[in-house]
Amino acid sequence: MESFVKEIILLTVSGTDKPGVTSAISAILAQYNISILDIGQAVIHNTLSLGILVEVPAAAESSGVLRDLLFKAHELQMTVRFEPVDESAYESWVGVQGKSRHIITLLARRITAGHIAKVTEIAARHDLNIDNISRLSGRVSLNAPPGAGDRTKACVEFSVRGVPADNAALREEFLKTASDLDVDIAFQEDNIYRRNRRLVVFDMDSTLIEAEVIDELAKEAGVGDQVIAITEAAMRGELDFDESFRRRVALLKGLDASVLQRIAENLPLTEGVEELVSNLRALGFKTAILSGGFNYFGRYLQQKLGFDYVYANELDIVDGKVTGEVKGDIVNGQRKAELLREIAAREGVRLEQTIAVGDGANDLPMLSIAGLGIAFRAKPLVRQSAKQAISTLGLDGILYLIGFRDRDTLMADKKD
Repeated sequence: MESFVKEIILLTVSGTDKPGVTSAISAILAQYNISILDIGQAVIHNTLSLGILVEVPAAAESSGVLRDLLFKAHELQMTVRFEPVDESAYESWVGVQGKSRHIITLLARRITAGHIAKVTEIAARHDLNIDNISRLSGRVSLNAPPGAGDRTKACVEFSVRGVPADNAALREEFLKTASDLDVDIAFQEDNIYRRNRRLVVFDMDSTLIEAEVIDELAKEAGVGDQVIAITEAAMRGELDFDESFRRRVALLKGLDASVLQRIAENLPLTEGVEELVSNLRALGFKTAILSGGFNYFGRYLQQKLGFDYVYANELDIVDGKVTGEVKGDIVNGQRKAELLREIAAREGVRLEQTIAVGDGANDLPMLSIAGLGIAFRAKPLVRQSAKQAISTLGLDGILYLIGFRDRDTLMADKKD
């Protein structure tokens, strides 16, 4: 066999996966005192691809190494390829290891080739080179019962190297593509904080629950249409949050307080909230509800799901009747941001280690200061302003954004 002149060789081993392949190949390399410069392995549908970049010492005879590797690969019924690597090319590759890295996360009910083609095409145009692709979601059966697709989850994570020339333009492209293809695309820096989040705070109405509690109370009080009209005026910018909130609460005057329990017991939880919160708690995260709604319902969710903190508005009740007033200061957007800072300081957590989740413009102040701000099933303006957005999956999709796989989660169906 012709001997390689170069001392750096890339070995690629492929074939049907079986125990002992890596052990057998590395044992041969060890006999020749060969250094491993890099190694990586992937298995897709029982097909193994193992790559090893090696440095052959001057004292070793490379032809002997390659001969033994070929024999062993044949014995294992595997294919092995050898590619010499120029030293200058290797040093150039080493030189980029400190370059900026980002994570692109693609989320959908089902991921298609078209989704991946579009995401990777955008990344390439913005000079981002893909180093690694990983599937974070579990395997999906093709024989799922009718309707099961509405709750399936698919997530692929791309680790990319490089710095986009125009970060804003890249994010805008990802946002438009996500809307066009009905997927979610997150783009975030891959740094130490991403892997060390410690505090997650949530809005409540239309985030943790699929309802606006004040609307439910208004229906019980027979003033539903009036409350909706005030809400719409606030959304048009004719009223600020505090004024619109006080006006809506005033319309609840005289409501029997007994209805609060009935409404609380029938609040529809958002898809994935129980899985998300239970996993966060088990993994040592602190969790909080920061709501412009009411403490009664926040405390109900705290008892049901186990949140560490609840901050919301205190509805004034006298002699079993709602007075139409709110006790204390209103929890508005700015107050939510202040509370996030206060809880983080109390827990000894940097803001970069925090996650904030909400759906409305009133949540933007806390989303903007959190290390990871997520607009959840939000209005277009909020999605555009937030750092990240999830619209296609449930709240447990947040676990993907912090790098968790389905097989890592404590309530996962262990199929991976």
